[in-house]
Amino acid sequence: MTETERTRTEDLIAQLAAEARPVRPLRPPMLRALLWLLIAAAVIAAVVAMKGVRHARMVEMAETSYQLEWAGAMLTGILAAIAAFHVSLPDRSRRWALLPVPGLVFWLASMGYGCLTDWIRFGPDGFVLGTSFRCFTNIVMVSIPLWALLVAMLRFAGPVRPTATIVTGMLAASALVSCGVALFHPLDTTIMVLIWHGGSIALLVGLAKLFNRPLFALFAPRLAGQAG
Repeated sequence: MTETERTRTEDLIAQLAAEARPVRPLRPPMLRALLWLLIAAAVIAAVVAMKGVRHARMVEMAETSYQLEWAGAMLTGILAAIAAFHVSLPDRSRRWALLPVPGLVFWLASMGYGCLTDWIRFGPDGFVLGTSFRCFTNIVMVSIPLWALLVAMLRFAGPVRPTATIVTGMLAASALVSCGVALFHPLDTTIMVLIWHGGSIALLVGLAKLFNRPLFALFAPRLAGQAG
């Protein structure tokens, strides 16, 4: 290297050092996940308070089948939120995306148990299908803002796994919202819960997976720019 080249290199290094700004390290993913969960809990509680808790639902919650379904949805949402904040980091394993699986299995198993108890109590009427588009709209309208907040909280993380981050984030939001909606929206049988709650969540998660990069660009433009 010539003296001129060495001087240019040193000048470049000095210029970069002068313009460099201190980088604030990210808070631990568990701490950020807890913060989001607290915000989500507050938002969902406010929605439930505005809608009003059904008295019949409180009576139903004394039954094991309903307790298991509600706990399964809650567990799925919590695990999915933790997974989203971990899987978005480049130094964490992509296996974090599998964290919600035990919650999903438990939730589906509890719904199977609920369908069985409905069959015992109501007979064939326990499998009568109905329509509840209001349930669907409630889950969608509350889930999307909470999911958007989660993605915005991940804007400083490297978008190394946008699909896994988007999907686990949407699963977290919609599963927790499902818990809240169940407290004020009447669905008589477990099969109805499976169709309208489970179907709403599956649709939202599917759309999140299909459009993960445009969604990043919409809700976290900084992430989208880094990904490009």
